[in-house]
Amino acid sequence: MPEVRLIDENGSQIGVVPTAQALEIAGSRGLDLVEVAANVRPPVCRIMDYGKYLYEQSKKAKAAKKKQHTIQLKEIRFRPKTEEHDYQFKLRHVREFLADGSKVKVTMVYRGRELVHKEIGQRILERLTADLGETAELESPPKMEGRSLTAMFLARRK
Repeated sequence: MPEVRLIDENGSQIGVVPTAQALEIAGSRGLDLVEVAANVRPPVCRIMDYGKYLYEQSKKAKAAKKKQHTIQLKEIRFRPKTEEHDYQFKLRHVREFLADGSKVKVTMVYRGRELVHKEIGQRILERLTADLGETAELESPPKMEGRSLTAMFLARRK
């Protein structure tokens, strides 16, 4: 590339200059010559402090990452033979997870011949949905995946 379109550190255009002269101008100012648009004729180069630029970009990326909120997925497993106390204990955990802002995947696991009576597990999930009522909404309805019935719950927006 014999010549480049040059932009100085303030953002104003200097014009089309030979590459050697652009390098010389950048060197005399104690800055770097950075190619910003390679696929145009002539290529566009900018005079800047490249190290400072990379530092500012990393600071912006860290700030953006700090502001974003990630939703965790928690899983609670039930069985068709889950007793009342265990049900209440697990229900309390589901409510805590939803209060923390996590998604909750409720899995009803069938073993052996329990698979014949899918309606028992279905009733437990319906009861769970009713008990969560105001605090959670059903993101995806219960569906069979192999030997387990799964449903996803999200905290309800206030």
